[in-house]
Amino acid sequence: MSQLNIWQQLLYYFEHNGLYVLSQFNRHFLISIYGVLFAAIVGIPIGILIARNRHLSGWVIGIANVIQTIPSLAMLSVLMLGLGLGVNTVIVTVFLYALLPIIKNTYTGMLNVNADVLDAGKGMGMTRLEVLRYIELPLSLSVIMAGIRNALVLAIGITAIGSFVGAGGLGDIIIRGTNATNGGAIILAGALPTALMAIVSDAVLGWLQKLFDPSARRNHAQGAEE
Repeated sequence: MSQLNIWQQLLYYFEHNGLYVLSQFNRHFLISIYGVLFAAIVGIPIGILIARNRHLSGWVIGIANVIQTIPSLAMLSVLMLGLGLGVNTVIVTVFLYALLPIIKNTYTGMLNVNADVLDAGKGMGMTRLEVLRYIELPLSLSVIMAGIRNALVLAIGITAIGSFVGAGGLGDIIIRGTNATNGGAIILAGALPTALMAIVSDAVLGWLQKLFDPSARRNHAQGAEE
């Protein structure tokens, strides 16, 4: 009976606070997207750089690994001292945590490009930039997308605790539920949309990852010819 009451309370909360939940959902998603986007802008070139200069890979990936070991609340607290309360602190936190999967997958994708294909491109007179643009990036794109996919799912979870520094998002609703006397329904009102966001984002990026997979495109082309 108590479980039924929770779901009834949840429906009641959505009916009376639906627009608020939607606004926090949008805010949460945008914070996550901005952090991952900035991480991709920085991380992909770094991944390409360390693939070309492999002696740097241990240092760069090691530093990114160290960042990942720092608890997210501790990271938020440290960054808050310099950036203050608000959205910027959470975006920078997401950016730092998203670097490792993006750098690592870009590095791995670049290394996995077939050497014979690279030699063929160079033999055709392609410059180093043209080889990167027309051969290396297209062939490694699905692996890079896998890194962005992991980073975004991670970012959505980190953004949920951003409410502790006044960034808003669905974490605000969860915290309100924990502070309420019978806040189970309010906690669900924040937790369920967060989980839904992570699941849908993972599914969409998983679809894009398969779309950019050269082997999948090759099999599709062969199937069309048959």
